[in-house]
Amino acid sequence: MSNFLVKKEDKYTVISVTVNKLDSGVSPDLKSELVLINSEGEKNIIIDLSLCKYCDSSGLSAVLIGKRLCTSAEGSFILSGLQDSVSKLIAISQLDTVLSITPTLDEAVQLLYMEEVERDIDKE
Repeated sequence: MSNFLVKKEDKYTVISVTVNKLDSGVSPDLKSELVLINSEGEKNIIIDLSLCKYCDSSGLSAVLIGKRLCTSAEGSFILSGLQDSVSKLIAISQLDTVLSITPTLDEAVQLLYMEEVERDIDKE
């Protein structure tokens, strides 16, 4: 069984982490998946962490790689569904100031579409 599900939508891809620990056992696979998705031309990625109860530094590293890839592609990178422990780690690491985070996947999709519209307006 895979550690995450990848669902390609029209303007974005959702990666749902299906394990409760985003640690050194899972993070390399997540990094690879992020690089693969980005290399296929996807610039908007949402990571759904609603099932993830624990994250360590390797998990944060994978998240930051996703952020960097999407930013470089002029896209959006959004985390959704953070459990309290993961949310606290991100806050302690002060990554809540650089990452887009929403409570639910639906809100992540709405934020992504708003950011897309803003980018389109900026190009005009």
